[in-house]
Amino acid sequence: MMQKKTVKPFVFCAMVAICLGILVVSLTFQTNGQSPGRNLTKRKNEIIRIIQERGGLDTILRRRITAARSAAELESLFQATEAAQLKRIPFDGSRSYKILETLCDMGSRMSGSAGMKTQREYLTAYFTKLGGKVQLQSFDIRHPVDGSRVTMHNMIVQWHPDREKRVLLCAHYDTRPFPDRDPDPSKRRGVFVGANDGASGVALLCGLAHSMGDLKGSYGVDFVLFDGEEFVFDAEVDPYFLGSTEFAKSYRNNPPSYRYRWGVLLDMVADEQLQIYQEINSWKYAQPLVKDLWAVAKKLGVIEFRSQRKHEIRDDHLPLNEIALIPTCDIIDFDYPRPGLRTSYWHTQQDNPKHCSAVSLARVGWVVQEWLRQLN
Repeated sequence: MMQKKTVKPFVFCAMVAICLGILVVSLTFQTNGQSPGRNLTKRKNEIIRIIQERGGLDTILRRRITAARSAAELESLFQATEAAQLKRIPFDGSRSYKILETLCDMGSRMSGSAGMKTQREYLTAYFTKLGGKVQLQSFDIRHPVDGSRVTMHNMIVQWHPDREKRVLLCAHYDTRPFPDRDPDPSKRRGVFVGANDGASGVALLCGLAHSMGDLKGSYGVDFVLFDGEEFVFDAEVDPYFLGSTEFAKSYRNNPPSYRYRWGVLLDMVADEQLQIYQEINSWKYAQPLVKDLWAVAKKLGVIEFRSQRKHEIRDDHLPLNEIALIPTCDIIDFDYPRPGLRTSYWHTQQDNPKHCSAVSLARVGWVVQEWLRQLN
C-alpha cells in the first residue's frame, strides 16, 4: 500500500509563488521568445519602413507611430494611414484585397484540386458578369507522383475582341501543392494558400476587369490565368510553367488572327513591404516595355517600382518570350517580405493575407491601368 503524501502549508505557499512566477514569465514572452515590448518595437520599425518606402512618412506621423503604447493602438493608426493612402489612388485596392482573401478562403488551389475547381467557377462568373468573354484552354498532363491523368485549364478572358491589336495581361492561378520551404519541417506538408504567390496576380486582374469595358484606344486586352505554374512535388525533377508553355505553343503552332504586341505577367504583387525591381529576363526580352512601365510608375509617384535590375527569375514569362515570341515583362516582388532578411515567406505558410496589402495592390494596379490607357 502506498503512503499518501501531504504538503505542509509553508511548502504549499512556496510552490504557489513559484508557479505564479512562471506564469508571469510565460505571459511576458511570446512563443518566439520575444517580449511584447520588443515585438511592438519591431512592428513600429516595420510600419515606419513601409510608409517611408511609399514616400508618405513625415515627422508628425513618425512621432505618432513611435508613441503608440499597444499593438492595438499601433495597428489602428496604421490602418488609418492605409485608408488615407487608398483614397488617393484611383484604383480600388480594397476590392482586389477582398478577392485575395476570398481566394485564400478556398484553401489550396493546386492544379486538379477541388479548390481549383471552386476558384475557376468563381472567376468565370466574376469576369462574365463584367462583360469578359471567357474560354478555357484545357490540356492533360501526367501526375508527377502517381502517374494519373490531371486535366488543367488555362482561363482566357477577352476584352474588346474586335480589336486586332492586343496586349496580354497574365498571372498563374494555381498554388504550389505544399509549403515545402517552411522553416518548420512539420508544416511542409500542410496547406499552402498562396496569398501573394498565387492569389495576388489574379486579384489584381479582377480589379482591372472593372475598367476594361471603358478602355479607349485601338488595343484590346486578353487576361490569361495560367494553370500548372508550379505543380511541383520534387523541385529538382518536376517541370514548371505547364500552362504558359501550353499557351505559348498553341499561339506559335496555331496562330490566331491577331498578334500580341506586349505581355505583362503579374506575380507576387501584394507584399505589404513592396519593392519591385526590373527583373533581368524581362530586361533581356522586353526592354522597351520595362522602360515604359517604370516610366509610368515614376510619373505617378509609385516609388516602389525601383529603376534597378535585380533577380533573374524563371517564371511564366519565359515560355511567352522564348516560344510565343511575345515580349513580356514580369512585374514581381521577389523580396518577400523585404531585401536583406535571411528568411522569406515564399512557399511557406506565412504567405497569407496578413502579409499582403490593399495599398500594394492599388499601387501596382494603378501603374498597369495607366499604362494600358496610354497605349497607342
